[in-house]
Amino acid sequence: MEGSLPCLADGCDPAALGNFCTDDSISAASTSDVQDRLSALELRVQQQEDEITVLKAALADVLRRLAISEDHVASVRKSAPSKGQPSLREAISMSCITNGSTGSRKTSHSSSVSVARKETLSSAAKSGTEKKKEKPPGQKEKKEESHSNDQSPQTQASPSPQPSSQTLQTHRQTQESKSSAPAKSIKRSLTAEKPHSAWEGSDDSRNKLLRVASTSKLISKVAKNADKHKDVIISQAKMSTREKNSQEGEYIKMFMRGRPITMFIPSDVENYDDIRTELPPEKLKLEWVYGYRGRDCRANVYLLPTGEIVYFIASVVVLFNYEERTQRHYLGHTDCVKCLAVHPDKIRIATGQLAGVDKDGRPLQPHVRVWDSVSLVTLQVIGLGTFERGVGCLDFSKADSGTHLCVIDDSNEHMLTVWDWQKKSKVAEIKTTNEVVLAVEFHPTDANTIITCGKSHIFFWTWSGNSLSRKQGIFGKYEKPKFVQCLAFLGNGDVLTGDSGGIILIWGKTTVESTPGKGPKGVYQISRQIKAHDGSVFTLCQMRNGMLLTGGGKDRKIILWDHDLNPEREIEVPDQYGTIRAVAEGKADQFLVGTSRNFVLRGTFNDGFLVEVQGHTDELWGLASHPFKDLFLTCAQDRQVCMWNSVDHTLEWTRLLDEPGHCADFHPSGAVVAIGTHSGRWFVLDAETRDLVSIHTDGNEQLSVMRYSVDGTLLAVGSHDNFIYLYIVTENGRKYSRYGKCTGHSSYITHLDWSPDNKYIMSNSGDYEILYWDIPSGCKLIRNRSDCKDIDWTTYTCVLGFQVFGVWPEGSDGTDINALVRSHNRKVIAVADDFCKVHLFQYPCSKPKAPSHKYSAHSSHVTNVSFTHSDGHLISTGGKDMSIIQWKLVEKVTLPQNDIVVDIGSTKLPIPASENAVQSPAPLPQPFSEMNQNESVTGSSPASLESNLEQSAEASEEQSEEQSDGSSLDPAEPGYEEPSNETSEEHSESTVTEEQQDNSPVS
Repeated sequence: MEGSLPCLADGCDPAALGNFCTDDSISAASTSDVQDRLSALELRVQQQEDEITVLKAALADVLRRLAISEDHVASVRKSAPSKGQPSLREAISMSCITNGSTGSRKTSHSSSVSVARKETLSSAAKSGTEKKKEKPPGQKEKKEESHSNDQSPQTQASPSPQPSSQTLQTHRQTQESKSSAPAKSIKRSLTAEKPHSAWEGSDDSRNKLLRVASTSKLISKVAKNADKHKDVIISQAKMSTREKNSQEGEYIKMFMRGRPITMFIPSDVENYDDIRTELPPEKLKLEWVYGYRGRDCRANVYLLPTGEIVYFIASVVVLFNYEERTQRHYLGHTDCVKCLAVHPDKIRIATGQLAGVDKDGRPLQPHVRVWDSVSLVTLQVIGLGTFERGVGCLDFSKADSGTHLCVIDDSNEHMLTVWDWQKKSKVAEIKTTNEVVLAVEFHPTDANTIITCGKSHIFFWTWSGNSLSRKQGIFGKYEKPKFVQCLAFLGNGDVLTGDSGGIILIWGKTTVESTPGKGPKGVYQISRQIKAHDGSVFTLCQMRNGMLLTGGGKDRKIILWDHDLNPEREIEVPDQYGTIRAVAEGKADQFLVGTSRNFVLRGTFNDGFLVEVQGHTDELWGLASHPFKDLFLTCAQDRQVCMWNSVDHTLEWTRLLDEPGHCADFHPSGAVVAIGTHSGRWFVLDAETRDLVSIHTDGNEQLSVMRYSVDGTLLAVGSHDNFIYLYIVTENGRKYSRYGKCTGHSSYITHLDWSPDNKYIMSNSGDYEILYWDIPSGCKLIRNRSDCKDIDWTTYTCVLGFQVFGVWPEGSDGTDINALVRSHNRKVIAVADDFCKVHLFQYPCSKPKAPSHKYSAHSSHVTNVSFTHSDGHLISTGGKDMSIIQWKLVEKVTLPQNDIVVDIGSTKLPIPASENAVQSPAPLPQPFSEMNQNESVTGSSPASLESNLEQSAEASEEQSEEQSDGSSLDPAEPGYEEPSNETSEEHSESTVTEEQQDNSPVS
């Protein structure tokens, strides 16, 4: 250890050590002295641990520099390979980066050479090399650090997070006959290998460290241009003999938060190095979005001239044609959409979003997007770097035909900004109030007047040039409400406000004498008060014929008012739909209603209401697909269980449970579905009638997974109490009897899968364990996990395993992937991550940093994914965004020698391929059924198709490079050009991913 850590003594306080060593005068009878000494010892131990951590970091940096130097020398020498050298494996870092420090890697081995790969991680120091010490046969091998020769103390791997850049290692049994001393390392000369730059001041210290490195095995591998998946170039070194591992077979080892995860390579893999992971030929296309965000939003449902209802959920703005049952989607946003305004021309739409954070912690700035509702083209992106936290409300001007846009952000001061949105220029800006602002509107006839309202206030703003001046509305003899909820305007220019007391106030403008140098000013005063609703007046809607619709909160009433503001008709929204959040005029005498329980209703005063859109109202986790029908089931914290039809995009039935559901699975017969809850209880419901079949309880903690065996005779229930409960299932899923319990996990169960013969279960837990269970033998834990390497699992939902470990991003802390599912045809894997993305990987995915197609639509962690029974669709569920998104699997584009056949719906178009489009060997251009938002099929000429295909191919190349690098940056939109007056920085902030473009339907 002295040789490895020459400056360890320097890091300690000699005086303190001396006092500690000589301090033996403490009396055993003095309890307080003993306690003091214990406290001092604990403090010193903690200080020394911190010092050791720093020293490890320093040593790791020196060893990294040595590895670089050695690599360089080896490449210059171009020496021949050593005899008997086993093939080297890919390495990947999976450790958590904490506090910007580094630690040494810990490795376990059989009879192979460890590989130290140069991995570059953001804000992480580089890892050192490994020294491997062998153990006698039969003794459990330990994870060791290489800091010295064979005498150095070994550090046992612990479950605590390791802040280093860890290495995933593959081990292979080899016969090495060149060495007879198992524990002896063959030293390499480092005469020509110097660090590229000075590190410590002391030459003596440096020389000691160099000697340490020379006695360790410094076999470095350089992944040359890893972005393009080229073969690795490995520097040459001699090997020492190692004893064989006690567990037979080859295995991969990766690390998460310092914990080693061992995965045995199946027997049918002849050479792990020959495995190649590529982008899957299949892609996803957003087909349908279930749900609506009404619970915490307002005034966000409108009918467009196209006959479509426009609303939003998650980061998607939905245009839903309720007559034709079709949806189109605007996918430009990068996080939650929070507000919406329609231009006076009823074609252009502005939507504002909240701030977000990408997977690398970089902020996604809040902004407003103005877009065309017919072509779905983004016209302008406004406010990048201006708004704080999010966009609260916004409105187009009306008196000047929508030239301007006013926006209130979610900062503490609730800044009011006025924009000439076509020029993307900010005209005026001012602080409004520290209180909540609920609405902002331009006056319809007075272009210089803007009105804001919210908690205990209404402000009338006069806009002149680049200045805004405020006049506060005076309530006078009228009671001042807690909240002024909404605004509307009468034909004569009077302002209507609805407030939390159920009152409608009419504000009229009175002229006062003008101020010299400025235009005439007016003061708005209350001219009339109307008691409209019990509870609050939540929304006001001015109709085309001059009449008024009001929506109440507590009383859930919609009231029609005549031109003199006398109530004419009223109707009550049924209680199960919640309170009213938005009211908009529909076709003829119809109106649209958005509610607090996330319903969009269409109704009339005569005929009542029809449900057009509905969804969950709380965090969503449970998802299961029917085994042979086009149905899927969801359950959420709102206690609702919903059965959906994926063809008609309708709700088949819903049922309220006694407690929140968290997981679900269909019996293979499709007759029943089992639902696990947060309390340990689980319910079995009839899938047809939704009747309750049975109730059981296992433990008192959350159930995380329900999984039937392939023939439906067994049910496994995974719990947060670390156990898997087994049940024998009879009578087609209607009778359950306890069979046993799998005991052995040290953390909560996260995922599990059955073998086809019902004999084995593979399970994952919260501390990254992969365990296997022998069910017929009494649910026993299988100690020799290599025995299970060739089991063919019926389903694959475990997020850790040899076939799927490549899906994990670099630097993951083990919680970044919430769910994984393999398609029934075993071609692809879908992954739900914590960064609002759905990924599509090739199956199997057994190489680190595998490329994937990424898709954005959710604005919260994606909690679950499931393929439908035919693999035609993928369903994904959002957590906090409460959305359910249905994706269609789209087949690959074929690339003949001279033509590219592009799938557009059911039509195949041969298009001449440019050289640029054909020469990219790895990624395929996106299918043209997934056209860009700013293109339409009917208006595209062959030339434009060819041009766009070239752009798509180039974008695909860029995307594959970023994907192979593990980068989180989204590629620029293929074929999408920002207006010329936008800066490159703003363009990078507002770009849309390739997949977002793919998802854009084209009518």
